[in-house]
Amino acid sequence: MTTPDTKRDEDAVRRYVESLGLVLSQIGMQRMSARVFAALMTTDEGRLTAAELAAQLSVSPAAISGAVRYLEQIGLVAKEREPGERRDHYRLYDDLWYATFLKRDRMIIMWRDAAENGIEALGEDTPAGKRLAEMRDFLSFMLTELNGMYERWHKLREEKNA
Repeated sequence: MTTPDTKRDEDAVRRYVESLGLVLSQIGMQRMSARVFAALMTTDEGRLTAAELAAQLSVSPAAISGAVRYLEQIGLVAKEREPGERRDHYRLYDDLWYATFLKRDRMIIMWRDAAENGIEALGEDTPAGKRLAEMRDFLSFMLTELNGMYERWHKLREEKNA
C-alpha cells in the first residue's frame, strides 16, 4: 500500500498495466477485460468505478461495461455500490485466487459429469466412449489434486500472515 512517504512511478505503473493486460490476453482473456483486471490489480484499494477505469485506460465507458461484465461472470471482480452513491465500484475479491479456482472447480465437476453422460450414451468400449472415459478420469484426478492444493495454499497463507 502506498503511504504519503511512498511514491509510485505512474508511468511505470501504466506500462505495467498494459504489459500485464497483454500477457493475460495472450493466455486467452479478452483484451479489454485483461486491461481492466490489470488496472484493478495495480490500484492499492483494489477497487475503482467505471469512470475511473475508463479514464485510467483511456477508453469509453461502454468498453469498461462489457469488460467488467465478463470479469464478473468468470468470478474475478465483484460489483458493489456504497449506500447513497449512484456509481458502481468494481473490486477484486479478498481471496481472489482461491475464489476463482473454486468456481473453476464447479465447472470441472460439470465437465466431468457431462463426460460420464456421454460414456453412458456412447458405450464405454467404443473409441469415443474411451476418449470420454479418459477425460472423466483426468478431470476426477484434477478435482482430487485441487482440493489438496487448496488446503496447502490456505495453510501456507495462514503461516505467512501469522
